[in-house]
Amino acid sequence: MKKLIAKFIFFIYGWKADFKDEYKIPKTVMLASPHTSNWDLVFALGVYWIEGIDAKFLIKDAYTKSFFGFFFKWLGAIGVDRKKHNNLVDYSIELFNASKKLTLMVPAEGTRERVEKWKTGFYHIAKNANVPVSFGFLDYGKKLAGVGDVYVLTGVFESDMEYIEDFYSTIEAKFPELYNKKIF
Repeated sequence: MKKLIAKFIFFIYGWKADFKDEYKIPKTVMLASPHTSNWDLVFALGVYWIEGIDAKFLIKDAYTKSFFGFFFKWLGAIGVDRKKHNNLVDYSIELFNASKKLTLMVPAEGTRERVEKWKTGFYHIAKNANVPVSFGFLDYGKKLAGVGDVYVLTGVFESDMEYIEDFYSTIEAKFPELYNKKIF
C-alpha cells in the first residue's frame, strides 16, 4: 500500500527515485538533507517506501499519542517522551542496540530554517552505535530523491564531515536560501 501511494505521489509531482540495492542495509543512520520544507518528509518517505525500506524517525510523543497517533506511527514515527529521554543521541543508540534492523532518518540541520552548521547528533549516534551513515537526499532541481552513498565513519570528525559536506554541496533544496551547504 505504501509503495503504491509513494509511486502515485512521485508520478503526480514528476519525481524519480535514485536508490542502489547495495544501499539497502539492516542498520543505518539515514541523513535527511536538505531539510527546508514540510514536503521533505513526503518525498523522503516516498523513496524509502518505493524501495521497501521501513524508515523510522523521532517525533514528540504528543503526536504518536494523539487522536491521529496511529497515522504518525504508520508513517514511521517513533514517539519520544522528552521527560524520560532528554538525550536523543543515547536514546537512538539504545534503539539501534535493541534492533536487528533500523533505518533512522535524521534531519541533521535540526530545523527547516537556515542554520550556520549541522547538528552533530547523527554523527555520535552512528559512531557509538557502530552503524554507517547513509546519505539520503532530496534534489528539488532534478526532482530526484534517493540515497547517494553509505559511509562508514572513520572517527576523524573533520575529514568525515568534509566528505559528507562534499556530497551534499551539489544538492538543491526546495528553498535554497534556507540551506547552508557549509555544514560544520
